Amino acid sequence: MAEGKIIEYIDQREIVLSVCLKDRVSKLQLLTLSNHEVSISPKRTLLISFTTLDISRPRGELLKKLEVLEKRRMDYMTEVSVQDLWELTYEEHETFTYKYLAQLSFGNDVTDDHISALVRALFADRVFFKMKDDYFIPNSPDKVKQIRKARDAAELREREIKEGANFLKEVVNNRHPEDPPLKEKIVEILIQLALYGKDAPDFKQGKEMFSRAGIKDIDHARHLLVKLNIWDKDENLDLHRFKIRTDFSEPALKEADIVMRQEIDPLGREDLTDLSIFTIDGPNTRDFDDALSLEPIGEGYRLGVHITDLTPFIKVDGHLDREASNRASSIYLPVNQIPMFPSSLSNNALSLVKGSNRLAISLFVDFDRDWNIKNYRFMPTIVRIEKQLTYDHVNAVYKEEPIFSALYQLAQALRQKRLANGAMLIPLPELHFEFGNNSKLQVRLIGQDTPSKIIVSECMILYNWLTAKFASEKALPILNRSQEPPQERLFIDESKYIYYVFQQRRKLQPLFIDTITQPHSGLGVDVYTNATSPLRRYMDLLVQRQIHSYLLKNRPVYTESRLKELNMLIQQTLRDIDLMKRNQARYWILKYLAGRINDNFDAIVFQKLKYKYLIILTDFLFVADLSKATGHELSAGEEIKVVVKKSDPWADALILELAK
Repeated sequence: MAEGKIIEYIDQREIVLSVCLKDRVSKLQLLTLSNHEVSISPKRTLLISFTTLDISRPRGELLKKLEVLEKRRMDYMTEVSVQDLWELTYEEHETFTYKYLAQLSFGNDVTDDHISALVRALFADRVFFKMKDDYFIPNSPDKVKQIRKARDAAELREREIKEGANFLKEVVNNRHPEDPPLKEKIVEILIQLALYGKDAPDFKQGKEMFSRAGIKDIDHARHLLVKLNIWDKDENLDLHRFKIRTDFSEPALKEADIVMRQEIDPLGREDLTDLSIFTIDGPNTRDFDDALSLEPIGEGYRLGVHITDLTPFIKVDGHLDREASNRASSIYLPVNQIPMFPSSLSNNALSLVKGSNRLAISLFVDFDRDWNIKNYRFMPTIVRIEKQLTYDHVNAVYKEEPIFSALYQLAQALRQKRLANGAMLIPLPELHFEFGNNSKLQVRLIGQDTPSKIIVSECMILYNWLTAKFASEKALPILNRSQEPPQERLFIDESKYIYYVFQQRRKLQPLFIDTITQPHSGLGVDVYTNATSPLRRYMDLLVQRQIHSYLLKNRPVYTESRLKELNMLIQQTLRDIDLMKRNQARYWILKYLAGRINDNFDAIVFQKLKYKYLIILTDFLFVADLSKATGHELSAGEEIKVVVKKSDPWADALILELAK
């Protein structure tokens, strides 16, 4: 019978001291140190004493006895060195009774209190021994190391949560607390929550931290990062999600310094520094990688397209090259630009800036008076830019100045030939964001079908086409761009041009980039590549290296298989960049519309769905949702006016209603 025995059992991972008041065989009625009566199964008992208490004594007296026992056992517990016990026993690979381990700690004459103290010490530690039935088994050294590591991690996690909760609570209440020791980890968790929400690696820890700080919504993480001046209020989250670097590594910058001091080598190059060569770009362009020349020859003209030659400067697999391959492209965003090469190179040493000698891969194409191609050739050259022109300037003078008049005629002729070969011309204006001195945001569309842009566009298409043609004829492996014919060619309705273009673009086949040579239906050419922007696109640099190696009678830099490998890497990065650019355009449009609540805007119904319409806001070429709960039945292509009721760029939310 267990009546009067001192019994210890485990409840909620704690050892509870009690005395047995009644033994009903299948149940034990116990009085605990906390003056509670509980009923447990005998199987739950951890220790049953040899000695007994007189349970006929008053309850208060029993509780005092239990208090004395508890104190004595806790005092003995402090004398137990669990690690020393483990070091004495783990190599024996055996199980040990409670009494045996107690004797190792206290000597042969052990009491119930000594055994209890031993069990309590090992139970509290849980690193060196595991409990099984009425025995302890020493853990292996590897297991001990694993448990310690997990315990340390759990303790650190709890500390992070506690510090983070206290810190964030102060921040939310507009106080200015001192930075906690673990601020770096707390900020990392905030960033994870802001970027990935419930998919954040430390979501549970972050949610617990927020809960203790009294913050209900994890979406508040972004606000907190802004409040802590870690993020800007218009932070580009995709830069973080896609891990896009905005700076350059120290080795890359050191390599750029070497390139800056590198003298150009004229060996094997034709000197074109006396030729009148000019660039045509936007007013804010600094990375000039293409230039033009045009001169009359006999009964026709000689067009020169000159592309800055990076091959002597950017070492294959060097630090600059590896960073450029990881970036894949320069990135042009509404607020900032992220160059593929350091600005000391892209805007200076390797840029076709006015008045400086630069290396180039030049294409010369001879045309007759009817703008038919008579012959063409590529050559490594030295060029010097005479004029740095803007699109607006050329648009203003192209009718009066013979060279630009001729260039425009040439561009029109090249375009007509492409159209005859099935090219599709479906240009749309370019969305342009302007940030004034007072940070007032303006959004406008800039036309792309102007004379100057047609000139540049057609000359670059010509260069890319002939580069692909040249490589194909010389069996030189390069990356080619191709596109199959569209699923359907729609009838052009000029009165609904925007609607037509959006509909037609949905029927275009995707672009395909590979070493295989195939037609590019959209441009109306039999072969095509990208080679005109080596400062801005890594694919163009790869192609340029191949052409450069052939012209200088060297072995190709890349095999076909290597080009395929590189292509797989850069295409994924380019997809990420395209998504980021679309997201950024969307963000800033929503930001602009947030300041135009209750204003009306022109729109075109693009598509009718089950519960909503897709519409195009024509001022921004922006596709948005319009609820069908308008009271009006709308049809595709219909011109309407809508009113902005809500726009939240952070939540990516836009609510429009049909204007009355």
